[in-house]
Amino acid sequence: MQTYEPSHQTRLDQIKGMPLASFPRRAVAFVLDFFAAFLIFLALLIGGARVLHYFGWIDPETNLNLKFDFANWYSLIFLVFYFGLFTYLGNGKTPGKWLMKIRVVSLTHEHISLWHAIERALGYGASALELGFGFLQYFIHPNKQTVHDRIAETIVIKEAKA
Repeated sequence: MQTYEPSHQTRLDQIKGMPLASFPRRAVAFVLDFFAAFLIFLALLIGGARVLHYFGWIDPETNLNLKFDFANWYSLIFLVFYFGLFTYLGNGKTPGKWLMKIRVVSLTHEHISLWHAIERALGYGASALELGFGFLQYFIHPNKQTVHDRIAETIVIKEAKA
C-alpha cells in the first residue's frame, strides 16, 4: 500500500504515513460527483424555470435551451462551485469521496480552506487538458498527486476505519 511521504516540511508530521487513495477510488468518486452535479444542475434548472413561470417572468411556451456541457460558461462555473463548496463544507469530502471513503487534505493547513477547495476545483480543468494527462500523473508522481492536487497543495487519502 502506498503511503504519503513528504518532500518538504509544512504540516506534514500530522499526515505522514497516511494511506493514499487508489486511482480507482478517486475515479469512481469523480464520476459519482459528476453525476450528482448533473442531477443538482437539472433540479435547479427545472425549479428555476418553474419559479420564473410562476411569477410570470417567462412564458410557458418559451423554449429555454440550457445545456450541461463544457462549452457553456454556466456549466463550468456550476461544476467549480459544486466541487469547491462540497470539498470545503465536507472538510475534504464531496458526496462521491464520502461514498468511496476518501478525503482531500491540505499539505499546508489543518483544514482545507474555501480558496484551496475552489483552487482545486479549478485545477480539474488543468488536469483534463491534453486528453486527461493531468489525471494520469497520479501514476508517475511519487505521492500520487495529480495536477489539481499539486495546484492546490493537497493529497487524497483513504479514510481510516473508525
